[in-house]
Amino acid sequence: MSKGIKIATIGGGSSYTPELVEGFIRNYEELPVRELWLVDIEAGKEKLEIVGNLAKRMIEKAGLPIDVHLTLDRREALKDADFVTTQFRVGLLEARAKDERIPMKYGVLGQETNGPGGLFKGLRTIPVILDICKDMEELCPDAWLINFTNPAGMVTEAVLRYSNISKVVGLCNVPIGMEMGIAKLLDIDHSRVHIDFAGLNHMVYGLDIFVDGVSVKDKVMDMITDPENSSFVKNIKGLGWEPEFIKSLNVLTCPYHMYYYKSRDMVEKAAKSAEEEGTRAEVVQKLEKELFELYKDPELDIKPPQLEERGGAYYSDAAVRLITSIYTDKRDIQPVNTVNNGAIASIPHDSAVEVSCVITKDGPKPVVMGDLPVPVRGLVQQIKSFERVAAEAAVSGDYDKAVLALTINPLTPSDTVAKQIVDEMMEVHKEHLPQFYSKVEA
Repeated sequence: MSKGIKIATIGGGSSYTPELVEGFIRNYEELPVRELWLVDIEAGKEKLEIVGNLAKRMIEKAGLPIDVHLTLDRREALKDADFVTTQFRVGLLEARAKDERIPMKYGVLGQETNGPGGLFKGLRTIPVILDICKDMEELCPDAWLINFTNPAGMVTEAVLRYSNISKVVGLCNVPIGMEMGIAKLLDIDHSRVHIDFAGLNHMVYGLDIFVDGVSVKDKVMDMITDPENSSFVKNIKGLGWEPEFIKSLNVLTCPYHMYYYKSRDMVEKAAKSAEEEGTRAEVVQKLEKELFELYKDPELDIKPPQLEERGGAYYSDAAVRLITSIYTDKRDIQPVNTVNNGAIASIPHDSAVEVSCVITKDGPKPVVMGDLPVPVRGLVQQIKSFERVAAEAAVSGDYDKAVLALTINPLTPSDTVAKQIVDEMMEVHKEHLPQFYSKVEA
């Protein structure tokens, strides 16, 4: 790696890519990227070219010697890579829109990474990520796989369990967003805030909160239950927590907990939004259209501020921070998805968890958190069961396991409803679920 770093980004035509490129530019001194390969599929060719050309203009403006390569040949991009980042969406936003709309017909939340939507995104994504892992074993066996593709926890679980790749880290922008939120609440610089994170992806809790190494958890819990500061807990527009609930839970929640602790409210809200302005996927499709029009402008050579409306705030901060810390053996503490190894007592050792880790050149070393508090332990274990069974269904193509996974998920009211949703979603996503259909055809 002495000549600089080669990074391959799978899903390089994503509207998020300019944010990642901005991060590489900003951190070039610590992280000397020599080659950036942006990879996509035939259906994403036009977007790849638009984003790739913007990336080249951004790098040219910064005056840095980073070569940007655009390709539809994944294997060419992976050869001798040092880091592989994944940010792809099987079935594109059209698939996400189906994941959101179909469950709502059954009174169940349709959402990208939770409940039926999370299950089907996992079923479509896991076989593809495992294919990427096979290519990596052959073409860049020493590379680190940094996975952003949702559902990140389930995908990391599948890679750890069903591939020979051990150098994998799942990453999400939710914990860094929580840190930023606390820093804003306390009106201090983000670098002074440290949170002990433990749980799963999109199911992570802040067990303790520190400023300059001193716990301020009691102060923060008081502040976020004060109606004056209600904007902090209104993670999802227009819905706040009951102060009594948050106070007695006594841990920091993440925005996705709303789907579990306020299930009925969230289903009603999603249905109303879908009716008035479209599902989140449909809203994002419109946003993306506008973004790509901006990206086409040959005069544009910066990340446009409109990208922040897309929803991935701090994405590049999290990605570049992690890659830099592995590359420089920094040994700072960051929350990532990795194998548990006893860090959280009530989760199996060999399962993926989202937990604060010391980041070294050999990857994340989880900080031992002990047991999860009793009030949150059961929900985390239930979601881990769901992820494990869902990953098994994705790999085996076992229909019964898919129904079982969705029935286990707390957002599903019954096995009957689970079966109905699975049947309908299997049909509409048939093209992207070959593992379930090849046996039938054979």
